[in-house]
Amino acid sequence: HHFMEITQIIVDAIEAEGGKAFVCHPPVITDAIGMGMEGMKYSLPSRDMIADQIQLMHSGYCGDALITVGGCDKTQPGCLMPIPRENNIGITLFGGGRYPGHLEGTCPKFEQLQSGNYRWGQEINISAAYEAQGALSAGLIDMEELDKIEKRCLGSSGACGAMFTASTMAAAFEAMGMAIPGSSSHPAAMSKKVGVSPLHQSKKDDCVKSVKVLFSMLKNKLHSRQIMTRKAFENAIVVIYALGGSTNAVLHLLALAKESGVDLEINDFNKIGERVPLLVNLRPHGRYMFSTSFNEVGGVPALMKELLEGGYLHGDALTCTGKTVAENLAELNLPPLPKGQDVLFPLSAPFAPAGRHMIVVHGNLATEGAVLKVSGKDILSFEGPAKVFNGEELAYNAITKGEIKSGDVLVIRYEGPKGSPGMPEMLSPSAALVGAGLGTTVALVTDGRFSGATHGIMVGHVSPEAAVGGVFSIVQDGDIISIDTKHKSLQMKLSEEEIQNRIDNFKGHPQMDERFKRGILGRYAYLVSSASKGAILRCSDDDDDSNNNNNSKSRKRAREEDNNSSN
Repeated sequence: HHFMEITQIIVDAIEAEGGKAFVCHPPVITDAIGMGMEGMKYSLPSRDMIADQIQLMHSGYCGDALITVGGCDKTQPGCLMPIPRENNIGITLFGGGRYPGHLEGTCPKFEQLQSGNYRWGQEINISAAYEAQGALSAGLIDMEELDKIEKRCLGSSGACGAMFTASTMAAAFEAMGMAIPGSSSHPAAMSKKVGVSPLHQSKKDDCVKSVKVLFSMLKNKLHSRQIMTRKAFENAIVVIYALGGSTNAVLHLLALAKESGVDLEINDFNKIGERVPLLVNLRPHGRYMFSTSFNEVGGVPALMKELLEGGYLHGDALTCTGKTVAENLAELNLPPLPKGQDVLFPLSAPFAPAGRHMIVVHGNLATEGAVLKVSGKDILSFEGPAKVFNGEELAYNAITKGEIKSGDVLVIRYEGPKGSPGMPEMLSPSAALVGAGLGTTVALVTDGRFSGATHGIMVGHVSPEAAVGGVFSIVQDGDIISIDTKHKSLQMKLSEEEIQNRIDNFKGHPQMDERFKRGILGRYAYLVSSASKGAILRCSDDDDDSNNNNNSKSRKRAREEDNNSSN
């Protein structure tokens, strides 16, 4: 509902500046509703559809500039991707995060479970609902408490207000210079209650300021690719690592780099991020909320000031204001951090040292790479026997039935961009593990994605995915899988001879549901690239990668046959 108000404020501001606004409303898949069911297959594909529909409207109406407003997860990269695609003049704005929910002593069993974990207290967010399901299946809480948690986990309207994917991408775009300074952590709503509530004044101000900046960009002919440079992407990655952001940022920044003509590869995340300490105490790895407590101590500008002074950012990178990162921060004249606060930590005493957040790992299970999220935890290695499931639902049922034990490596495959199709998030099984008390003793490895709300020992984006014949497709129950953060490796402990023998004798992939071979998911599976490339949609054979080699070869053969027939 608050997006309708945001839209109207922006329209009025545009027309007050002498412009004429054309409003486009792309479809949105809200992950909180689709999570754990077939609806999540449509979430990542919606990113590219949103981008295409914005491009259609803007280019079809020959627009002069555009301002896009994103909220949940994929909507934000979907809103930014079309801007550099044609080097348009444009910026983006985050619709704002929500307030946390409150238990207020109504769920004593669940609250006692969390008493040793300072992430919770009596404030909760949406991930509590998924973890509570795991606690229920383990007999740790009853249905009455689960019902109360589900009804109380959202504190107001807005996107997820913790350091999940929505907040991660909002912060990244601000750091990149494609959103106005300070806007990413401003909350959506004025009141801490579920339902319709007035838009927060800071978000109203963001709307008007964004329009003024947009018209300044028009006047000065400041185009998006002048801002979205390699330096801008490096700044975004540094800020994501310092915040402890979502692994989805890897997918989305790779896709955005492609749209911007910037050379960025998955291994660059290690090169750039491994030197950055974790500075902010935010959920899910910490205690506080991005859109409340972090906002109150200065938000992304306060973090960027600390990083700039420490030499971690490119201060000369241009932003949408027409000024550099360093000039924007100087103009804000930020006050010192409040004494005694434990939200934003200094570089001299970080929340966690460098190398304790996201790590891109390689090995015989992921020759193109996979993404491990550590988020401040002191995890050096994990090794255990595989429990293999061809799909999220089968794995989730096994967890709730108590079939997954401490020390196991839970393998969920055929959930990649092609295999699912759509690369859904594995929040339901990962949260069920945490809720069942297995969050630190069971590793989860998948070719699917993770929600930003996920925490534990989680490896996602395994590439090549199982559906294209990667080694991931031949893992069997009992195989020993090793995760080594120091050496950045993901290995299945089998000889090369045994691996090749299994490949030679492979019986074939599970059959995909016929429903997913048609329409948007069918086209998506046909065109999508590897997760290691950002799961972008290919436009030509020049975009070939391991996920599409077979398709491209068949298309080339078809063209050759057509040419021969014509001759």
